[in-house]
Amino acid sequence: MPHMLFFGYGYCAADLAQILRPRGWHLSATCRDDEKQAVLESQNITPLRIDKAGLMAAQLDAAQLDGVSHVLLSAAPSENGDPALLLLQKVLAEQPDSADDLKWLGYLSTTGVYGDHEGAWIDEDSLAGPLGARGQRRVDAEAAWGALAARYELPMHYFRLAGIYGPGRNQLTSLKNGTARRIDKPGQVFSRIHLSDISQILLASIDRPHAGRAYNLCDDEPAPPQDVVAFAADLLGMDAPPLVPFAQADLSPMAKSFYGDNKRLKNDRIKNELGVGLRYPSFREGLRALYEAGDF
Repeated sequence: MPHMLFFGYGYCAADLAQILRPRGWHLSATCRDDEKQAVLESQNITPLRIDKAGLMAAQLDAAQLDGVSHVLLSAAPSENGDPALLLLQKVLAEQPDSADDLKWLGYLSTTGVYGDHEGAWIDEDSLAGPLGARGQRRVDAEAAWGALAARYELPMHYFRLAGIYGPGRNQLTSLKNGTARRIDKPGQVFSRIHLSDISQILLASIDRPHAGRAYNLCDDEPAPPQDVVAFAADLLGMDAPPLVPFAQADLSPMAKSFYGDNKRLKNDRIKNELGVGLRYPSFREGLRALYEAGDF
């Protein structure tokens, strides 16, 4: 029986778990509090408790990797490094044979590793442009995972996600709760990816592993964010929020960092190498499907 271990059980991991469970996979996931442990147990997912205070102490042991064939890594790196890597590297150093059964590891990275390209089209082999602090942490984390993979011959795969949207997490939702904004920064575009397409891409990679490979997870149409909000408002029969010039938007530091990167991402590799046909090739198909399903 294949066994997936989720390092971090968030939005993407939970969606993939819903697909794997009825296919007979054994699932386990790290957690850091009683509430999350109860959620996992209610979904027949084995919890691996890693307390916040002991996260840096590498509490994971080789016995907890026994039988694990696949690993999805979704914890974001901090200034102190990648938490999952800190745990896993100690286990492998103490007991290298614990890696023998691993058939696939997937690292959920971001397209922030490319930095800013002033709106140009780029692919997975493009050199990074200017990087912010968050992008640099991701670059460092990918490099650290690559070094660990080389040392222990781990079948590592890198998935660079564009802006994620899906049920309960989309512009329809933000319009309904009154938080949607239309920021006008001329020439700015963002790429996106629907949650359902993320899961099908991960499954395709599991079926066709190619160790060391990186993939852009994005749809076919990078678009100005204000256009996406306007389309969602039209679906809801609402007036779109007024355009606010970027210089007057009073954005948080986090939001400003997103607008610091401008690029158009190519996704040919997921199609040509993994055989993926996107269910939602643009935000229009994705938002319309969410609207029709009432997932907002």
